[in-house]
Amino acid sequence: MSRLHTGKKGRHGSHRPARKEAPKWVPLSQKEVEETVVKLSKEGKSASMIGMILRDQYGIPDVKLVTGKSIVKILTENGIKFRLPEDLESLMKRTVQLSKHLGSNPKDLHNKRGLALIESNIKRLANYYKKEGILPKDWAYSLDAAKLLVE
Repeated sequence: MSRLHTGKKGRHGSHRPARKEAPKWVPLSQKEVEETVVKLSKEGKSASMIGMILRDQYGIPDVKLVTGKSIVKILTENGIKFRLPEDLESLMKRTVQLSKHLGSNPKDLHNKRGLALIESNIKRLANYYKKEGILPKDWAYSLDAAKLLVE
């Protein structure tokens, strides 16, 4: 796959080894992993943070291999909802930070372009999530709304 905003082909990062089932050395069972995911979420951790904590502290390389479900699916089955998808929320945080920077540095043209690229990425993601039914059809991105949601 090519890079999004350049003409280059790009390189992907490291790849996980291909596995069909959980490794035998995983210390927790499926039910224990699901309980741990819900407990960490109630402590205020995001889905990506939960995955890193499970990897680093509990020795679980991939939640989906152990449980057969992703972290987000486990949380939605247990009634834990998110305001926005995590990737969309992190992009909105970046736009808020960049707009603050551009407020004090109005001639920073490189970051003006960066802000435009991030906003186009947000709009593309929002269209996808609207199509999938994750976001409401009338949801629209605006910088003011992003500031309210993020802060």
